Amino acid sequence: MTMTLPHRFVIVIALLCGLLSPLLRAAEGALSEQAKIESLINTIESLSDATFVRNGSEYNAKNAAKFLRGKWDANKEDIKSARDFIDKVATKSSTTGKPYMIRPKGAAEIACADFLKTALKKLE
Repeated sequence: MTMTLPHRFVIVIALLCGLLSPLLRAAEGALSEQAKIESLINTIESLSDATFVRNGSEYNAKNAAKFLRGKWDANKEDIKSARDFIDKVATKSSTTGKPYMIRPKGAAEIACADFLKTALKKLE
């Protein structure tokens, strides 16, 4: 049985879709992790009544988010997931080793890493 040109075209398209599908899923995963990280930073930025403590100095939410974005950008090669972001960027000072803290207005101080891990669980 000989195949007509339209039949061959359909087979070629089906094969290409089968080969490209895993690549597309992998790309979606990478974008998904990036979106999670952006969401975590946006969550920090939205805490307008909180104070952020880094190396003994206090910062507002907007400055804290700007700092985390900058640190993420400087370390993007090492950050493959939202968990990497929390562990490698948003946990502690790479200079002093002191943990980053969040002091919500009228509430107990919490480690930034713990706050972000809870926020990440909600995202997932």
